[in-house]
Amino acid sequence: MSNSWKIILSVTLFATLFDIYQHQITIPSCKIANANSNQTLFDDFDHNHEDLTAILVSNLLLRGSDSSFFDLFFRDYFLSQFFSKSFDILKPDILLVLGDVSAKGFELTSKKWSSVVEQFERILGPYLHLPFHVTLGDRDIGECSKLKASLVRRVASSFPELNRGGCGSFGISNVSFISINAMALLCGNNELLSDVETVIETESAYLQTQSEDGEQSVKLNAADEASYQHRWRDNPTSPQSGPVLLLHIPLQQISNSYCNQESSSSAIWNSLPNSLKKLWRADTDSGPYDLLHTIPPNASEYIFQALKPRIIFSAHSHKFCDVKHPDGTREVTVPALAWTAKDDPGFIVATFRRNEAVVVRHCSLPRESHVVVSFIAIFVLSISPAVITILLHRLNKNELLSSARFSSLDNHQNGLVSSSLRTDCGVSCQPPPLRVCSVALLLCLLPQITEINEQFAFSIASDFQVVVEEREAYFI
Repeated sequence: MSNSWKIILSVTLFATLFDIYQHQITIPSCKIANANSNQTLFDDFDHNHEDLTAILVSNLLLRGSDSSFFDLFFRDYFLSQFFSKSFDILKPDILLVLGDVSAKGFELTSKKWSSVVEQFERILGPYLHLPFHVTLGDRDIGECSKLKASLVRRVASSFPELNRGGCGSFGISNVSFISINAMALLCGNNELLSDVETVIETESAYLQTQSEDGEQSVKLNAADEASYQHRWRDNPTSPQSGPVLLLHIPLQQISNSYCNQESSSSAIWNSLPNSLKKLWRADTDSGPYDLLHTIPPNASEYIFQALKPRIIFSAHSHKFCDVKHPDGTREVTVPALAWTAKDDPGFIVATFRRNEAVVVRHCSLPRESHVVVSFIAIFVLSISPAVITILLHRLNKNELLSSARFSSLDNHQNGLVSSSLRTDCGVSCQPPPLRVCSVALLLCLLPQITEINEQFAFSIASDFQVVVEEREAYFI
């Protein structure tokens, strides 16, 4: 019974501390990108119903049926909690996933790919009804040497509003989006490039037409509108500013000096030579991997001229970056969300105002190493009352045994001395009269003190010699 309450106390304490800690760490820490002051999550955050709020994530690197126990019950659990807490606080209108949903989707069979999609839906949980759009990344459909149209069609069919080439366009709250298969542009001559060029040319022609006649109409897809509760389009709109461009691979950038809001780990990363960067990948089964890919300059210029994007959101590099291209177009690189990609993950919250302004917030999540160390500390703290109780119990037990041994020895020695006094002095110290007895004993004791001490010392020495002989015999 005594052990039961210790176990119950430890489990209750661990559960309480776990709940408090996980509630705190899953709250994202957000600040406005390029702001002069460290504005927090709710600073300058107007919940205007006319504004559109989007959460942008990338590099989930899900493994589906190949997930380890640690992935399923630790990383996936906290990823689900991150989504849940972020959706509850930020109340986004749409979720945008900028590629690399899977860790190695291009290597998976159809059955294993289905397990990745199920894992993605399970992580979103009750927020699966929220409109979402997924662009394709190189981990989903493969790098240039492994890029196949059949694989792209299979992956694209798993997500809403992607055509057979992995591109799509849609609109919500009068904000138009276009997503492009960046791998087709990166790899150049391939069977998918014509599909991507067709989408870009169609978008460009539509923008030109709308610019000439000033129309603001939107061609709706009624089936998708009923299914996803927002306005999906066959063709993009927004002639004044161009669409919001979504792609996995960043466009060609002049210099990394435009990147800011870096963490200490990002600064260390940027100080590494490029040869080490190309070999780096946190998920160990990926092998050599290049995080420095960008869309070639000619393709980047083609996009600027044809689409005139309002703002560009890209991913792939795992880090947050906010740059301005020479023509003034802003590009925001979304950091990786998976702990397997980087120790300090994050995501982006973009608010599209009615006045064409776009407010970008960079949100950070706790480091995996910090969470692991914290849970070890919580576990140690939870079991410490039981451990301390057991140690104190054993200490008290040892003290009682020691006291009993010393008490027995003292009684034995006192008995020897008392017997010697009574025998030699012939006096019994029992009243009455106590004073006469004490004086008689004192007079008798004085001449015998030396003899008694010698006998006592000899007795202790004899006992010690017996113990030594017994120990030597035991070891022999």
